[in-house]
Formats: sequence, structure tokens, C-alpha cells
Amino acid sequence: MHTRRLFGTSGIRGVVGQDLSPDLCRRVALAIGTTLPQSSTVCIATDTRISRDIIKEATTTGLLSCGVNVVDLGILPTPALALLTREMGFAAGIMVTASHNPPEFNGIKLFTDNSLGYSQAQETEIEKIFFEKQFRQGKKGTLEQAQDMKQRYLSFIKGKLSLTGFKQQPTAGNCDDGGRFREGKLSLPEFNHHLKVVIDPGNGAASRFASDIFVNMGLNVIPVNDEPDGLFPGRSPEPKEDTLQGTINFLRQHNADLAICFDGDADRVVFCDKEGFLGFNEPIAFVSRLAVRKTGKKKIATTVETGNLLDLAVKELGAEVVRGRVGDVAVAHLAQQLDAALGVEQVGVYIIPEAGYYPDSIFASLFLLSQLSDAGEIRQFFQHTPRLFFKKAKVSCPNELKESVMARTKEKSHSFAPDEINTLDGLRLEFADSWMLIRASGTEPVIRVISESMSQKRTDELIGKGKKLVQSLVEANNR
Repeated sequence: MHTRRLFGTSGIRGVVGQDLSPDLCRRVALAIGTTLPQSSTVCIATDTRISRDIIKEATTTGLLSCGVNVVDLGILPTPALALLTREMGFAAGIMVTASHNPPEFNGIKLFTDNSLGYSQAQETEIEKIFFEKQFRQGKKGTLEQAQDMKQRYLSFIKGKLSLTGFKQQPTAGNCDDGGRFREGKLSLPEFNHHLKVVIDPGNGAASRFASDIFVNMGLNVIPVNDEPDGLFPGRSPEPKEDTLQGTINFLRQHNADLAICFDGDADRVVFCDKEGFLGFNEPIAFVSRLAVRKTGKKKIATTVETGNLLDLAVKELGAEVVRGRVGDVAVAHLAQQLDAALGVEQVGVYIIPEAGYYPDSIFASLFLLSQLSDAGEIRQFFQHTPRLFFKKAKVSCPNELKESVMARTKEKSHSFAPDEINTLDGLRLEFADSWMLIRASGTEPVIRVISESMSQKRTDELIGKGKKLVQSLVEANNR
């Protein structure tokens, strides 16, 4: 990992046994615990990776040794861990996950007692304690196991439905005619029950979790890749067009209408229909439009990686798109600052303020389904907007070279003759007909090149030029 830095875009992450050792995790946990009051109680959960117990045990050991109590919530999606941190009154929540990264990776992601991801200032405080080895010593904390986390999460979801625009009706009891769970006077949302939905957790943290939630909500569900398995045998933990072809085929074979596909820890979600992958920018633009209409709020928080389709989708509603730094934590803080209708990242992150300032892909998917009468509505809407060609690529780059490569890229960026250069997070070069972003990843050893224009040829041209420049600079730094 980069000298004197622990945190990247989304927590601490690396290859287990190389960048991320049990001893490193123990010392990181000591630093985290030192920032918390003595005898605080935190919760911890993991995704399904085979290294989960090694990393969790090391992290727990560090917390206990500096006087922090730990409650183990088991395997959970990141949205559930974040939410339950707040709802169950923990001082902090610790998620052991590498999200969408390959199986050999793992990491640590932190949430505050209000479900918000740790800020840069909080991360810096932990890093300072870590590197200076100023760990607190104290009476050893206690360790407990918790149960029924899925039911707690489900209860919260049902309790929040009215705030996101679900149709409600009074109910005389706690069950409807089908025996489905109800709570108080809150009925199930009026989903289109003709929709057949494939749930694909990719063998990750949402396995046997998301599909159960959707069934409990009364939806017609067909699960695939729903067995927890940290080797991710069904597909890559990163859901995108090339990794979802099996899911799309499964959807077609079962004549389903929509596939809801989560990443390794379910803080991201993307969608497919019978025609194939629905894209990255299309769903976030469509859901953002729904959120603006439902809340009446006129701002959407997103990042410099997000395409212009989002702007087009909400413009006629009088809403403004505000772009900030990449990462769900940055988006969450920006959404809170703006009092936004929604926070989104084009990779499939949804921050829903009514639920909390954390990424909740399950809640977002339910919100989308509650508004659809037909799965084709998403594609139909974008038939009436200008067509944009969006493309992503990446160039391998060791973490220790990222800073120098990006500095040299900035020096040479004038060769692209951009109209404007945005340096908020990486380099976003703006042109009259297009844009290109070159940015060092905060989650893996690569530099990303992203482009969008109204011409496939122009997008491909920018991607090619961007990759060529970055590759040459990486090679020059490696000599």
C-alpha cells in the first residue's frame, strides 16, 4: 500500500497475504479502537470471501485488546451492516469486505454510529495513530454473537416504504391472505406481481439474503448464484456486461423480466432485461428521475465518473446534478451537504437519504420495482433522449507508481487540447462533444480511463489515446 496511507476510495483494501496481513488488520483495529471511547461497543460483519474469518478475527483481536466490545453479526451485505450499526446503537460498524474486487482481495470499511461512512478526517486520525503506534491499552473488551439480522433489516425496510413513495393501505392484521409478514398498519407495496425477477447476488454477501427479502415483499423471485461462496464460482463479484452473460441467459431461459445483480458485498447493484445489460448510467439516471419526482428535491449528488445521461434525465424536472469525488462515502457526504434527492455512482451505488447516508442497493431495487408497471419502461424512456456512448477501460499500475504517473499525465494532458480540465478527482477533460476521465483507482492497482460522447468513434478514440498515454507513463516509471 502507498507509504503513510492506509485508506483508499472505499476503506482499506488489498490482496490478503501481500498488502493485507492479519497483523496489519490487528494494528488497524487497535487504531480504530483508540479513536473510540473506552468500553464502546462496535459491530462487525463480513462478505463471503474465504479470508473473511482470518481478517475478522485479527480485527476483532485488535479491538478487544484496546477495551472495545465487539458484536459479531456474521455474513451480511454492507447495506445491512451500515443500517444496523445505527439502528442497534453501535458506536461504529466494521465491514470486512473487498466489495467488487477479485476473491484474493479483502479489506476493512468503516461506518459511524449514524450509518455514514468514515470521513477523510476520521481516516486521517486512524492513520496517524497507526503510524505513530499510539495505541490505547485497556481492560479487554467482550465478544458476542448476534442473530436475526435479516429480520431486523426487513423490518426497517417495511417501516420506511411510505417515505419512498410506496402505495400503502390499512390492514387489519399482521398477515395478508398469502401469509406474508406485515407490520402494524403498513401493507406491502403494490408491486406489479406479473413481473418475474431474477436475483443474482453472485455468491456474495447478499446470497440467501436479498432473495429472501424480495420474497418477503411478495415479489415473484427466481434466484441464481444464491449460494454463499467466497470463490465466486457463478461469476465475478464485479457485475458488468461481460460478467453477466450467464445471468442474462438464465433470465431468458426462465422468461423473466428483470435481473437484479449485486456485487460482492451488495453495496452496488446493476440490472439486466431480456435485451441484455441495461448499462451503468441508464439505471442511475432513471432512478434519480423517480427520486426527484417523489421527494421534490432538486439536486442529485454523484461523481466525476458519471456520464451526462443523468443530467438529461432530470433536467426537465428542474433538477441539478452535482459531481464530486469518487467513492460511496464521498457521494454520501455530498448528498447530505446538498440535501439531495439521491446520491448515485454510475457503478450502481445508490444513497437514499430517507433510509440513511449509506449505499443501499436492496432498498434502491425495491424502490425501482415499486414504480415499474413493465420492465421495458427503462429502455423506453431512453429512446427519447440523445444517444450517448460511454466506455470504461483500465491500465495496470502498481499502487506506488500511481502518484507519479498521474502527475505526468496531468503535465501531458494539454496534448488532448481540452476546453476545460477538472482536477477535483483525477483529470476530467471536457471537450465540446465529449469528455474523458483519467483517474487512479482507490480500490485496485489500476488507472481508469473513462469517456463519453455522442459518437462511438469519438469515445473509442479518446479511450485509445488515454490508455496509450497512461501505458507509456507506467512503462517509463517501471524502467
